[in-house]
Amino acid sequence: MGRRWTKLGQENALFFLAVACLLILLEVGFKEQLFSLVYPGISYLTGFYEKQDNELCKLIVSFSNGYYGYRKEQEALSVSVENMAGVQGMLFYYEREEEEAGISGPGNEGLAEDESMDEIFLSQDLQQEIARENGAFYSAEFVKATQPSVVIDYEKLLDFEYLRKHFYTVDASTDIGPERLDARRMLSYDATVSTEGDGPQILIYHTHSQEGFADSIPGDEATSIIGVGDELARVLEEEYGFSVLHHKGVYDVESRDYAYSAAGPDIERILKENPSIQVVIDLHRDGVADSTRLVTTVGGRPTAQFMFFNGVSFLKSTGPVDYLENPYMEENLAFSFQMKLAADEYYPGFSRNIYLKGLRYNMHYCPKSLLIEVGAQTNTVEEVMNAVEPIAHILAMVMKGEKP
Repeated sequence: MGRRWTKLGQENALFFLAVACLLILLEVGFKEQLFSLVYPGISYLTGFYEKQDNELCKLIVSFSNGYYGYRKEQEALSVSVENMAGVQGMLFYYEREEEEAGISGPGNEGLAEDESMDEIFLSQDLQQEIARENGAFYSAEFVKATQPSVVIDYEKLLDFEYLRKHFYTVDASTDIGPERLDARRMLSYDATVSTEGDGPQILIYHTHSQEGFADSIPGDEATSIIGVGDELARVLEEEYGFSVLHHKGVYDVESRDYAYSAAGPDIERILKENPSIQVVIDLHRDGVADSTRLVTTVGGRPTAQFMFFNGVSFLKSTGPVDYLENPYMEENLAFSFQMKLAADEYYPGFSRNIYLKGLRYNMHYCPKSLLIEVGAQTNTVEEVMNAVEPIAHILAMVMKGEKP
């Protein structure tokens, strides 16, 4: 046992001596000597050739390259690893040095072939923070679901109590019965949208245009619900071939309470000027308790959950709200229900239950009207933007007649 401890102490001493030599060589700039003298000793002592995932060696190798490049340029570039722009600058100068030397890739033995120096030198959190500062709010490329993940028993949907419990949340101010929520009737509704002819088929607008998210930038609409509308319009057009009119009228600055009344005349005018519009989407974000986080994972990405919302013009206290008549209520309910089924089948856990509340919410202007709540004020812009592509896929499947 004593010999074993003595040998271990000798190896540790040699290891720290090698590290000291490494730092000295870095300081004086002898990069070649570093790899010819110090690196083989480190490799031997840590068993690097036998265990290539040794994190300590990776740290030393990446440190030697990153720090060497930094020291060489420090007179021309003052940076701190805690400063995002500084980190980007350091990596830029290091990569330029490699390009000028004709080196492709990190050029270090033992590093995985698909492992770049950026990925070793920067933590994942740091890389994501850089992406956010550059305006890239997406953590990965979206992978569209090609087949259902869940099989829904459509026979059970005919049971009103089952339907209400598993697919709806009914606000305490209202109520709804089987005469409104008839699954057979809702499923028979033709929710398809024609893309033939000129003019937009879809209108996206925002009754509450000032809604933002946890890390929205004040005054930057690209990080608000309007930016989410821009992205949804882009995906629907570029990926699915729809023509979208994104209206950015502001109705909730003076008074949020009267925003729906303020938006109504503009929606009427837009629909009159664009008779080709077949779908109207009022895009919102929800308001929840500060401790609530509406986040799931879709395709490996942190993604804000979303919710369809329907007004039913009925209050428990007074009954039907006659002055808020909606001749398209059945169509509204059928449209959102078909969307909800597609969401649950292809992206389970992504869609919250459809929320039913007592008023009308301007859904009486068009049979295929949707009010969509994407995330909440506690979600990040990245999480909400990650939700756009799967939402667009769900909308497209129904509007193209592919589901349900």
